Amino acid sequence: MDAVSSANARGTPLYDGAALRALEAEMAARLGDGFALMARAGQAAWRELLARWPDVQRIVVVCGPGNNGGDGYELCRLAHQSGRDARVLRIEAHAPRSELAQRACEAYREAGGRIKAFSDGFGRAQLVVDALFGIGLSREPDADAARIIDAINASGLPVFSLDVPSGLDADRGSAPGRVVHATHTLQLLAPHAGLYTGAAARCAGTLGLATLEADDALADAPVMAYRLDRDDLPGWIAPRARDAHKGDNGHVLCVGGDTGKGGAVILAAEAALRCGAGLASVATRPVHVPALLARRPEAMVHGIEPGGSLQPLLALADVIALGPGLGQGEWGAALYEQALAAAIPLVLDADALNLLARRTRVLPAGTILTPHPGEAARLLGFTAAEVQANRFAAARLLAEMFGCVVVLKGAGTLVAAPEQVPRVIAAGNPGMAVGGMGDLLTGCIAALRAQGFPAFASACCGALLHGIAGDAAAQVGERGLLPSDLLDPLRTWANGGPPA
Repeated sequence: MDAVSSANARGTPLYDGAALRALEAEMAARLGDGFALMARAGQAAWRELLARWPDVQRIVVVCGPGNNGGDGYELCRLAHQSGRDARVLRIEAHAPRSELAQRACEAYREAGGRIKAFSDGFGRAQLVVDALFGIGLSREPDADAARIIDAINASGLPVFSLDVPSGLDADRGSAPGRVVHATHTLQLLAPHAGLYTGAAARCAGTLGLATLEADDALADAPVMAYRLDRDDLPGWIAPRARDAHKGDNGHVLCVGGDTGKGGAVILAAEAALRCGAGLASVATRPVHVPALLARRPEAMVHGIEPGGSLQPLLALADVIALGPGLGQGEWGAALYEQALAAAIPLVLDADALNLLARRTRVLPAGTILTPHPGEAARLLGFTAAEVQANRFAAARLLAEMFGCVVVLKGAGTLVAAPEQVPRVIAAGNPGMAVGGMGDLLTGCIAALRAQGFPAFASACCGALLHGIAGDAAAQVGERGLLPSDLLDPLRTWANGGPPA
């Protein structure tokens, strides 16, 4: 088997609100005054604004009542002192409440800054700065805040959010109510876990980071998750030995393709081959065999009649990719039972997950589940909305429930497993929201598992490789992207990426 690199050494740490608040308190103590840290935040935000919008002259800063609003007052003071037409908008209920926000507000006033009551619009502003709420908000914004958020989103102006887009839960990545749709968000102190998954994908815009010189203080902070992006892939899949043969690279058995669904299982097999599996077999309905062989002659395709046995194929397989196009009828259920009884590493997707949801059972060690939010909801007995409201919790609960690795698909795919820090996949795009993409992912992960990767590393590396290939394929446009468009990029990136 190919040498593999550990998943544990890869990724950028992400933090939750509790860790960030503790870090903020430590930095305030080091500086001897929390206001000094707020001043750093305001200065960092002003530098970021100038870097992103150097020509902007008319700026409106919408300030809330807490320290996030205080950061906004500091930014607006600096903008005003630079000669820009900069002013604060707020509602009376959002007058500063925290001591630090009050100090920032007073410093802004003493510098000649203007505070106007929010009515409905932003006048002749060229940019809106969102400093309503920071990382502490985990509830739906009240009616007054919702009105301001709606006005920001309807303004058509670029929006710069400080720390998080107001209304977004920075731990969960969900928006329980109205949420600002930012053009750009500047995270303060450290990367926030919730800004890389779920609703954050549509409302955070591009992301920046200002550590406020707190980097060394992060050393002992608990990590909520690690973010994996394209820079983490090189070197993860080791080059093959010069004397390698097909048996060294594993045999993936793809089981699925009920009547009318043969394409799903062949996509899984093609992905397995493009990601380096030495052999790929397919067990499917006999009617699909000719088409599948014509499409991919490198796959060994076997027609399984109702009541037929998988045993001869199971005896040769290193990994089973179970579920693409499997169906939930008698044919699919029988193959599902045979595969689960085989004590061979499993990657479960699609109808295999739906069959599992019908009857929860103990799964073999090292099993990998790859649900989308709807499948995760069925496995948990939740709704899809409840899964999306806290994707980290849903992935963790599934991993604990089944004692296995879970790949919760979607914007900011999550990989969770017992006793592992979750990974967030920072790759992929909306063009991948099309049938068949999950079948490719199943094949990717199964191929890495067959080549000797541990279960958790297979899931992490496979999901990252899949997302990167999707981004490469989408360079000519996201709309109309097909799963088969990823096959060549999968091969490219499984070999380390395009030539320099």
